[in-house]
Amino acid sequence: MRKLTFGMNVSLDGYIAALGDDLDWSVPSDELFQWWSDRVGATGLALYGRRLWERMSSHWPTADQQPGATPAQIEFARRWLAMPKVVFSSTTGTVDWNARLVTGDAVTEITRLKAGEGGDLDIGGATLAAAAMRAGLVDEYAIITHPVLVGGGTPFFTSLDRWVNLDLVETRTFPDGVLLTRYETRC
Repeated sequence: MRKLTFGMNVSLDGYIAALGDDLDWSVPSDELFQWWSDRVGATGLALYGRRLWERMSSHWPTADQQPGATPAQIEFARRWLAMPKVVFSSTTGTVDWNARLVTGDAVTEITRLKAGEGGDLDIGGATLAAAAMRAGLVDEYAIITHPVLVGGGTPFFTSLDRWVNLDLVETRTFPDGVLLTRYETRC
């Protein structure tokens, strides 16, 4: 069975985006950006909710062609384009850039994908990840905590129907006081 990981940048008070979908607080250091790039390069299949897909697909397909693009940004853009993606949305009409669209039940499709062949899965987007969490489909959480309090916005964790016990499997400190904590769900 393929492993499903939910990983995002998170404020210390638990938000993946501040009010108004503001992400300015989560600009990564070069070292953290490389960590995300390596993660994208190793992902077998990325699962995106509509809003995260719109944000990523509006920038990364041409980021490597922008004036002043750094070698790291060029590498990330190429890895992102090559990475297979599934976009879950009932309102998006089409998707490009090595992606396919799923308009039906997300939990059913994620369950099917986890049981299939291939590399591990990454999931992103608050609403999509919340559905996977409630269904008990998330195997790992990669929480990149930034030392900032944003006071509200889109939470990383959603309300759950039951407790989920976790085991800490990795910690790592990045520049600017950013902390990676990775947890696996306890069987």
